Amino acid sequence: MEFAEFSASLQCRVIVVCGIFWRFDGLFCRAVEKGFLLEISVETAEGAAAAERGGAGRIELCGNLEAGGVTPGAEVMRRVREMVRIAVFAMIRPRAGDFVYSDTEFAEMKREIVVAKEFSMDGVVLGILARDRRVDVERTQELVDFARPLPVTFHRAFDELADLREALDDVIRTGAKRILTSGGKNSALEGTAVLAELVQAVGERIVILPGAGISAANIVEVAQRTRAREFHSGLSSVLPYSSQDYARFESAVRNLSNELNRAAKSSASGDSSGT
Repeated sequence: MEFAEFSASLQCRVIVVCGIFWRFDGLFCRAVEKGFLLEISVETAEGAAAAERGGAGRIELCGNLEAGGVTPGAEVMRRVREMVRIAVFAMIRPRAGDFVYSDTEFAEMKREIVVAKEFSMDGVVLGILARDRRVDVERTQELVDFARPLPVTFHRAFDELADLREALDDVIRTGAKRILTSGGKNSALEGTAVLAELVQAVGERIVILPGAGISAANIVEVAQRTRAREFHSGLSSVLPYSSQDYARFESAVRNLSNELNRAAKSSASGDSSGT
């Protein structure tokens, strides 16, 4: 089946055709069984292309993943946009370290969002905390509004918050569309109980995106325990972020994608048997 192409301004949508969820992300259309989607974090255009070939449904584009990810350079954004058709969300983080930002850094984040728009990114990933370990709702909401029409993912700063249940409502108030989280644990696998609670609590108000330590060895278990529909991985447990072995990276993404498809089929089978 040919994949349809659309203009770069098309926002991410999901429709159902013949019982299959079709997700439209920027320039590229990919069928995702039961709405499952795999997001892969990369820091190079070659890594993004390998992830797409391996079956990723979305790219999180960062600089310096070893430090947790910062805003990628404009040239990297340009090259990635030229090389891949799936959706690309750019990290907006002016520096490594904590997520409490000065006025100067806040202004820099706005400039970085402008650059992301100029290079046709499909979304941005960001988050701002207050010093009391709560969401800085006012300034995060300002960035969410500034980024429109691009959707915003609130990143793993969420996992540093004092009360994740309270923080959930705060992030929803900002207008962000997703929360990337491990459930406050070192890995998504360890945080599956909390992640499941978050998924159930939010309903359709926001997407919970489990991430941290997800691999082909555990993604089925994470999917089954959390009932999430989107999943994030950098595959650092398989390859170091600095690796340029893109063939091996593509293979690792494909293994992960295949396992996620297996989880989707298992979920579909379970839903059918329950009806």
